[in-house]
Amino acid sequence: MIMSAIPFDTLKFARHLEASGLSASVAAGASEALADALTGADLATKGDITDVRREITDAKREIAAEFADTRREIAAVKTELKGGIELLRRDITIKFGSMLVIAVGILLTAFRYLPPHP
Repeated sequence: MIMSAIPFDTLKFARHLEASGLSASVAAGASEALADALTGADLATKGDITDVRREITDAKREIAAEFADTRREIAAVKTELKGGIELLRRDITIKFGSMLVIAVGILLTAFRYLPPHP
């Protein structure tokens, strides 16, 4: 969709600004700036807005998919960590039990070789 430019007389506008007390260079610059703004060259069309909306929707879908993938990966890591923690707990229990058996054995041996009480 092509937007038609708004008719605008830059010279007439600049003369009005000069009559209001602005310098000729400021009036000319202001009238050119306003003319550029009114030409419509940089105005978004409905098609442009539709394209941007489509791009935003696509980006939202991609972000949602990435978020879902990240959640699945985090859940997998949590599961793996739980399994690792259970293995460590079992290993610590076995080592502590072994140390306890050895300590009891050492104590019983020490009692055996102690001199009797008088």
